[in-house]
Amino acid sequence: MTMSPDSGGIFDTLLSLVRHGLGGKAGDGRQYVSWVHDRDFVRALYWIIEQEDMAGAVNIAAPNPLPNAEFMATLRKAWGIRIGLPATSAMLEVGAVFLKTETELILKSRRVISSRLAESGFQFQYPEWRDAAEDLCARWSVIRNQ
Repeated sequence: MTMSPDSGGIFDTLLSLVRHGLGGKAGDGRQYVSWVHDRDFVRALYWIIEQEDMAGAVNIAAPNPLPNAEFMATLRKAWGIRIGLPATSAMLEVGAVFLKTETELILKSRRVISSRLAESGFQFQYPEWRDAAEDLCARWSVIRNQ
């Protein structure tokens, strides 16, 4: 998931849950979340284009995926909220109907590592979710207060 403070994106949706007290773990919270900061995503695209010897599929994800419970706790901390109500699998099923999506997107574990990027020498500016979440929350606040 590419995390950007732009309106309507996944970060905006997750932060909205946090802001409304619903940003707890999803399901059992053990499923891994792979993510990438929007600025690292763009930098990685430019990097791949510049690498003449790089061909084929390349995963673009921060090097440190983490379980959903930890991911959401870190986002809550970055926003300055301690508590977030968890969402059970059954609750997510109901929500998915209204959002016209699938719970698999939330409950399936995805532990993606960008090994080809790392091997080519690419350095992430935001390899840790804590730093990325803090930056994204700050940028989100600036965008909304303009």
